[in-house]
Amino acid sequence: MPRTRPTSDKTPRAWQRMLSGRRLDLLNPSPFDIEIDDIAHGLARVARWNGQTRGDHAFSVAEHSLEVEHITGFLYPDLEAKWRLAALLHDSSEYVIGDMISPFKAALGIDYKLFEEKLEHAVHARFGLPAKTPVEVKRKIKRADHICAWFEATQIAGFSEAESNAFFGKPPAGLDITIDPAPPKEAQKRFVDRFETLLANVEAESRPRRKRA
Repeated sequence: MPRTRPTSDKTPRAWQRMLSGRRLDLLNPSPFDIEIDDIAHGLARVARWNGQTRGDHAFSVAEHSLEVEHITGFLYPDLEAKWRLAALLHDSSEYVIGDMISPFKAALGIDYKLFEEKLEHAVHARFGLPAKTPVEVKRKIKRADHICAWFEATQIAGFSEAESNAFFGKPPAGLDITIDPAPPKEAQKRFVDRFETLLANVEAESRPRRKRA
């Protein structure tokens, strides 16, 4: 009787080990395995535009996120602090899956959005935000995202203003952003500092107000 090779019960690794020591399951991410320092560290080292930008440093997703949050506040000054925090974290999934340009996402032929959404929901749960961002708030953040892309494209990615207008739409009057790529450690610190400020604002807004006597 021929001998059969024993079958292996090992499954492919689907988790990422973080510098904090956490092991994040990419297929079923848990909020308990998410730390802001891991997010900031990763995003500060992920390059926008696949690194095809001018300057001594890549323009990181951490810096992009800071600008998008700033632009969101400029466009919608009355927006609640929790949604400003959501704007800062809008690309947080990229700290483990990277920044893939939109044309390539479409060409992959897989439900890439599903991976992003699962990670986004886990990040939101970790920091006390609703798992799903309301459609209208998402629209506002996306608008800020496109405006930021316009400034990035024209200042560091080699696009003409006409090209940027066609792809991203012309930014509103009165908004002037300077894209100045920073070293990763500086971008990481700025991201964490802004996160802590916004989180404190969210917590302050959520406290019940005392009624006047």
